[in-house]
Amino acid sequence: MSNISMLLNGFSVVLTFQNVSICLLGAILGLIVGAMPGIGSLAGVALLLPLTYKFNPTSAIILLGSLYYSNMFGGSFSAILLNIPGDSPAVMTMLDGYPMAKKGRPGQALFCANISSFIGGAIGLLILTFLGPGMASFGLHFGPQDMTALLLVAMTSIGYLVGKNPIEGIIMTLVGILISSIGMDPQSGAPRYNFNNMYLMGGIPFVPFVIGTVGFSQVLRLMSERNDRVDDEILKQRLTIKGSLLTRHDFRRMLPFAVRSGVLGTFVGVLPGAGATTGAFLGYAINRAFKSEESFGSGAIEGIASCEAANNAAAAGAFAPLLALGIPGSGTGAVLLGGLMMWGLSPGPLLFRNNPEFAWGLIASLFFANLIALVIAIGLIPFLIKILTVPVKIIIPVVTVICFVGSYANTYSMYGVVVMFISGIVSYICEKSGYSTAPMILSFVLAPLLESNMRKALITSQGSLRIFFTSPIACTFIIILFIIISFMIIRYFSRSSKTTMEGGK
Repeated sequence: MSNISMLLNGFSVVLTFQNVSICLLGAILGLIVGAMPGIGSLAGVALLLPLTYKFNPTSAIILLGSLYYSNMFGGSFSAILLNIPGDSPAVMTMLDGYPMAKKGRPGQALFCANISSFIGGAIGLLILTFLGPGMASFGLHFGPQDMTALLLVAMTSIGYLVGKNPIEGIIMTLVGILISSIGMDPQSGAPRYNFNNMYLMGGIPFVPFVIGTVGFSQVLRLMSERNDRVDDEILKQRLTIKGSLLTRHDFRRMLPFAVRSGVLGTFVGVLPGAGATTGAFLGYAINRAFKSEESFGSGAIEGIASCEAANNAAAAGAFAPLLALGIPGSGTGAVLLGGLMMWGLSPGPLLFRNNPEFAWGLIASLFFANLIALVIAIGLIPFLIKILTVPVKIIIPVVTVICFVGSYANTYSMYGVVVMFISGIVSYICEKSGYSTAPMILSFVLAPLLESNMRKALITSQGSLRIFFTSPIACTFIIILFIIISFMIIRYFSRSSKTTMEGGK
């Protein structure tokens, strides 16, 4: 039977009262979990896994799959409205989402995020439907040297993320790499930069670090700039779904960026260990090279579309190696794999042959969850943007509590709260000094993955760098890396010479 016929059979499995109700429940829970800083899809899926013991395997995976998928929608809510990402992929969304909300267009920012998530998810699911097993095999061809070269390209693109001054981006990138190095060496197990502190041996936890960097620093900024709120008169015109709709011009602006990120994110999601976070970062960085009406980082619709479409597409792509090969692409994928094995199913090439109703029922449920999450998210927009009308004197304590609770919930200790507090103060000082914290967050996320793959590649080649040039995939990324570096150097010296000439006049 063709893939289309199998997908239609999958819809016949999903479109029962029980499974539709379960899918709807998963979509609603995913939106809530995604919008709550400090929880994320991994914790959400892990917490719900015990509740699926009494379910049949198909209904159980529909619940967890729809929760995981709709979680990508919810992460943008707090990122856009409060400048606090609900989960790690939403870190990039806040770069343009929050500035756009401050311009008096929070409804349009949320609508753009939701539509882009839907487009990216639809593209990812279509590619998964027709090319899933082939994509999974393609992902296996990415060795550690290929992943190293890809991650080097992503981290070098930081110079473009910060906009005007690549040097500041490089400095903050190195700071992020240094912070990520704290803790145990992943290969030898030796402690690094822990200063004989027991807590630092475990490294700096990501969620408290990000909540402090972008959330608590925002609280400090609000305390010093009490007048930095959106005009109430502007918001009153947009407290309806109709007032939040994108114009035809806005839709034409975002569509090419969402489609590009949808395709890119799907293939990033297939790569082992990459996940939705890496997809969002790469989607944003690569689309920045294309012409946009507004510059990225200033509240551009194109920026929101780039990262939101990429992270949803990557979430879809991650199911290809999970189902076809039994290889999870992320922590959440590992939990889902554990659930499959718990229910007596063996993911791999025979899963689609031996349990077609299960495999295609899951894929069909993701299509359904993508649509349901879009409808619910758009319906919530008028209620969500009312957050921006709340007075600063109320917003400050509420956001502070969210930061403290989210940090504690992630680590179950005051260590997470301390990390959040210190990173918030340091980030506030950096932002006041003109140094963007986005490159630091990006490198903090990608550096462990880069280190792990680079060391595996060098161990394989016995220390020889030739391994990065003998692989066609790695060699291609290395060429792209040199092109990016060349452009950054040319851009820096051309700006310096221009400044000198203007000073001479």
